[in-house]
Amino acid sequence: MCVEVLATKHQIIKARAEMRGRKLHFVSSRIERVLRKTRIINGVSVGDLRKSWDVLKTIEYLEKNLSKGAAILDIGAYASELICALHQLRYSDLTAIDLNAKLSRMPYGDSIRYIAGNFLHTPFSPETFEAITAISVMEHGFQGQELIKEISRILKRGGYFIASVDYWPEKIDTSGIEAFGVDWRIFSQQELRDFIEQAKSFGFNPVGDINFSVSEPTIRWYGKDYTIAWLVLQKSTGPGT
Repeated sequence: MCVEVLATKHQIIKARAEMRGRKLHFVSSRIERVLRKTRIINGVSVGDLRKSWDVLKTIEYLEKNLSKGAAILDIGAYASELICALHQLRYSDLTAIDLNAKLSRMPYGDSIRYIAGNFLHTPFSPETFEAITAISVMEHGFQGQELIKEISRILKRGGYFIASVDYWPEKIDTSGIEAFGVDWRIFSQQELRDFIEQAKSFGFNPVGDINFSVSEPTIRWYGKDYTIAWLVLQKSTGPGT
């Protein structure tokens, strides 16, 4: 499946139960978050229960398609539960990048390479990674062409770009709303289709079918009701990409 949409709230509950069962649950408790906010304990409050479905989808896709030694980059990785879960699954070549200087306080700093930097302009050599992941990242300060251009540069041929975004079929106006210091959008179906078409010009192809079906809003944030779309694009294996 190239594009799939979170259809019901029950899917979030089911995914989280599976993650707990597989010991891949890393979401910080409410008490931990309060203690960190008041600086009683250090570290980063990881994860978001609302992201259970797309995190699990990404884990399952990577398990099916890549070896445990594959080089994987998680972008916008501050507080990312995904990178922690991949470490738990014994993926051994993990890198994470985010502008937040506190990224280094994330778990497993002795085995995950945490780099404070701009994922639109990374320090990595061409064709470094076999997969690049972005869980609820693209909708914040979206710069589609710059993003896909950099991902194409550092992703190996045949590698995967796996992402989730805030989504609703019709356009929801979020003008004037900022989150994490940048503008926030909820992608419409047309905007996601446009991004996929844009990615094709940088050597990416959709993987599988596209399904934009949605049953109900599953997320409410900043007074907006919407859901999550999950997508996979693969970089062409041919020359000239």
